[in-house]
Amino acid sequence: MVIDPDVFEEHNLNRQLFSSPVNLGQAKVQAAVTRVNGINPAVTLVPVQAAVSPENGVDLLDGCRVAVDALDTIQVRLELAEVCAALGIPLVHGAIAGWYGHVATQFPGDDTLQTIYRSWKAGKGVEQTLGNPSFTPALVASLQVAEVCKLLIGRGTPLRGRQLMVDLFAMEMHIINISEDSRDTA
Repeated sequence: MVIDPDVFEEHNLNRQLFSSPVNLGQAKVQAAVTRVNGINPAVTLVPVQAAVSPENGVDLLDGCRVAVDALDTIQVRLELAEVCAALGIPLVHGAIAGWYGHVATQFPGDDTLQTIYRSWKAGKGVEQTLGNPSFTPALVASLQVAEVCKLLIGRGTPLRGRQLMVDLFAMEMHIINISEDSRDTA
């Protein structure tokens, strides 16, 4: 399932995989379905052109085994984390700002996103200042996909209680513990 209320706009062209000049004005979820069908018609992708909220999140995500945060506001990310907690499913979180990004996984009962954004007060994040070059979201999204695959097949070490930090200026990645109770398995 892919959930997004938006349509493609020109400012999406540099960084969003399914965007192209011919898709401007088209629903992002429909473009995703078209592209996935073009790659592998055996995959069923259900498009939902809606915004996830505390009011509809449980209904929208009911039956999902894992959720992926590709959102652009901190408030909605925190709301999604609450929905996932209510459903008892993990949330793979990713965020970008300029040449920097991070990925983390919040399991039910954890407070990963609340810890990451504990000093956030309101408004948009630092990406408003640092921008969004095309390569940063692609890298962070790829790391999120790897994390989802590990969760679905039950192999590897998930980023539970840890945050993978990416610095593309220095070409460095670091994992930091974000809670004293960091665990390596679900």
